[in-house]
Amino acid sequence: MARVSNLNLPNIITVARIATIPVIVWLLTTGDIGLRVVAVVIFAVAAGSDWVDGFIARRFNQVSPLGRMLDPIADKLLVGMVLAALAWDGSLSALDLVPVMAILFREFFIPGLREFLGNTQVVLPVSLLAKWKTTIQLVAVIVIFLEGILPNLRLAGDIVLWLAGAITLWTGGQYFMAAWPHLSGEEK
Repeated sequence: MARVSNLNLPNIITVARIATIPVIVWLLTTGDIGLRVVAVVIFAVAAGSDWVDGFIARRFNQVSPLGRMLDPIADKLLVGMVLAALAWDGSLSALDLVPVMAILFREFFIPGLREFLGNTQVVLPVSLLAKWKTTIQLVAVIVIFLEGILPNLRLAGDIVLWLAGAITLWTGGQYFMAAWPHLSGEEK
């Protein structure tokens, strides 16, 4: 198997996605509606880049260990930090914080579980539903962004956010149940 350089287009796209986070947060927290529009556009491009970097990496055989490590971290940072900024600027109600906390809990817990199990040579592969979970989280954030521009989207934002929270918990539960035999000492 040929060694793939870490300085490749998919990894550059992933690093760029991470680099957009402080810009998005700053634009969002200014309180300016025009800058909020710019923030949602940058967020949407960053969210879409997740698919693009994966496609390029697979299509042109540029999958690298760095990319496999950075890509999910970029997604978690993008969603988590922007949700924190949306909570800070008042875009989220107190009730909205329930699915937000579920999302953040799972996004910290499952990587920690994977890291722990990595020491035992147990691998928890990413499920298709977990990939959809990320997409639904990204869509939820975009709709919440847009609520600050189009307030009549409030109900849609709440529905998508709660759906994202539910799917996030479901996939977290699936991973935990798959890991349970290794955590409890019951594996065969």
